[in-house]
Amino acid sequence: MDAILTQFANIFPEINLALGAGIMIFARFLGLMQFAPGFNRKEIPTIARLSLALIITVISASVIKIPPFPAHTSMLLCIVVNYLFGSLIGYIVNCVLAAVTAGGDMINTQMGMSSATVLDPTTRTQSSILGNLFTLIGVIIFISIGGLYWLIEAFIRSFQIFPMYGIDIPLSKIVNMDYLILITSNIFLVGMQIAAPVLLATLGQDIILGTISKTAPQVNVFQMSFLFKPVLGALILTWILPMLMNVITDYISSFSNIF
Repeated sequence: MDAILTQFANIFPEINLALGAGIMIFARFLGLMQFAPGFNRKEIPTIARLSLALIITVISASVIKIPPFPAHTSMLLCIVVNYLFGSLIGYIVNCVLAAVTAGGDMINTQMGMSSATVLDPTTRTQSSILGNLFTLIGVIIFISIGGLYWLIEAFIRSFQIFPMYGIDIPLSKIVNMDYLILITSNIFLVGMQIAAPVLLATLGQDIILGTISKTAPQVNVFQMSFLFKPVLGALILTWILPMLMNVITDYISSFSNIF
């Protein structure tokens, strides 16, 4: 078999070069799809994701300048490194939307709905209802403002930073540590900003109920809080949701220059 492959490479060098490059591009895009928002949804059938990856591979191979395969380099190692590099790109993008999910989790906890969880098919873990809702809202906004085009453009440009047959990932050139710290720290900061209206409203409710419990100890304030918190939180959330859409859109758009 090795002799046949070697003979095939000698007879059809251009086809062999394109096939080798296609395998590397395909592996890198699969790694990106594993974490990138919009592509990592488990609701999308596997055959559809593989078909999309194949289409992107064919298009990218016609755009990217394909270098010759270096001698004494393991093909399997190059495939693994390309997959890891694609996963790194997708993970950085996913950190941007993690702040939106964190805001939904904070609202869900403050409304007293911590026990109401659903299975998130993307991560295969239990997630809060509002956290899952805000995740879907973030993904929809990300797609509507052209986030998928940013991702594909970043994917094409990634071959200029890290060649497809490279085996050493230059983290200092790929990941700006200041940006990475900013993105990860924003998970809590932006999440708190998104959840702030509901947090303040429920805090004011807690102060009122605490005052009632001191002035009228016979009133079962603890039981009343289970009724008032979800209702008040839902009303506040319904009122501020259009404004939150603008906040989330501006936040995601502010990171468009990292692609």
